[in-house]
Amino acid sequence: MSHIVITGANGFVGRALVRRLQGESRHCLTLIDQAFDAGSRAPGTRQIKGSFGDAAVLDAALQQPADIVFHLASVPGSLAEREHALGYQVNLQATLALAHRLAGQGRQLRPAPRLVFASSVAVYGPLDGETVHEDQPPRPAISYGAHKLMAEIELADLSRRGELDAVSLRLPGIVARPPTESGHGSAFMSLVMHRLAAGEAYVCPVSPHATAWWMSLPCCVDNLLHAASMSTVGAPSSRSWQLPVLHLSMEQLLDALVQRYGERCRQLLSHAPEERIEALFGRYPALHTPAALEAGFRHDGDAANLIRQALAPAS
Repeated sequence: MSHIVITGANGFVGRALVRRLQGESRHCLTLIDQAFDAGSRAPGTRQIKGSFGDAAVLDAALQQPADIVFHLASVPGSLAEREHALGYQVNLQATLALAHRLAGQGRQLRPAPRLVFASSVAVYGPLDGETVHEDQPPRPAISYGAHKLMAEIELADLSRRGELDAVSLRLPGIVARPPTESGHGSAFMSLVMHRLAAGEAYVCPVSPHATAWWMSLPCCVDNLLHAASMSTVGAPSSRSWQLPVLHLSMEQLLDALVQRYGERCRQLLSHAPEERIEALFGRYPALHTPAALEAGFRHDGDAANLIRQALAPAS
């Protein structure tokens, strides 16, 4: 029975991943987060409350050596920018503490543990041009992206040394996040779906022509699970993959919402563009990811399926 550890297990992506894995009896799950929902513990799982970078938390989580670790926990971008010390401690220092603890395990045991790291498209910074290739050089423009890139580099080096078997996935905006969540500058990507689906008016902080990279939560979980089981023989030295995405404008997304929920959506949506939000999250060019597609990663297919999966009830 494989031992799987998940950091950020009570978060938006973490809860969905846990639900998928709990149905598979061949796994023993250890879940780490600052808090857990009441009654969320299921048979065959352990819940550990605390910071994933704390030595005591890692001691408890790794009493049984980990076969696979999904590292999802982070301080989101806008919050990390406002509270730099917090973002630095969690997104970089604690991530490195986790990686080196696993590397110590990897030096003693074989095979080395697989670490699936939730990195971010924030590593790229501002993107120019009509099309971006997955080999685009990173130029992070916010601390969140800088810390994610630093962590990617260290994970790649530990993998080169044979102490880890890391797969870093550069995630786009994952939708549709709960409307109560804060700290994400890209929150509008989820809020526009929730509000219009509920028949509520929404003022969008980017223009109708703003473009973003989109992925639904179920699609994200599919890609995380693929990253945990894929072969890394012949992997790029960076150990980083830019996931395939849907490249959609707000107009295209609105058309898909109208198709699903009716013409009323057009009257419910208005725009009040904020330059900083649009510059960071609303000017993404088309993305070309042949290596990721060849490696077995996938996007949602089209806007209609994106909305269907993004707004599907949790199961």
